[in-house]
Amino acid sequence: MLAVAVGGSAAVPAGQVLVVEDAETGERLQTMPVEENTTVALEYTHSVEKTRVLDAYAVQDGELVMTKMEFKSYGAGLPARANVTTENGSFVFDPEGSYEDLYVKPGRIAGHKLHVGDRTYDLVALSDARSVRLYVTHRSVLDAALH
Repeated sequence: MLAVAVGGSAAVPAGQVLVVEDAETGERLQTMPVEENTTVALEYTHSVEKTRVLDAYAVQDGELVMTKMEFKSYGAGLPARANVTTENGSFVFDPEGSYEDLYVKPGRIAGHKLHVGDRTYDLVALSDARSVRLYVTHRSVLDAALH
């Protein structure tokens, strides 16, 4: 009877989590609880321009919806033809896009940071500068209790 009770609780949702896993091996490196509209952002130094870039997303219906890109100067890979505004000395625009998962190659020189709500994680240290996959999933009551 106990196995049935535990098995039943494993199927009951206990909320959403953002998962950071090794893109090659699938090993979970970090799991963070998130709620609807939690901000998830990647911050790094642009490799050519050597200026700060911030890509912000909101957790919505189990996906990461891009809400803002903020950068200090134009350079390779940055939007040159987008409807860009300026805010506090930075260029800002609201790109379209919703993603089930994001793949990121954290760089030691770029110094990738992951912001989840009001917490910040050193993505380079967390991954040892290996490619990672970020995605939102549901976790069960049992997962929540064990982790």
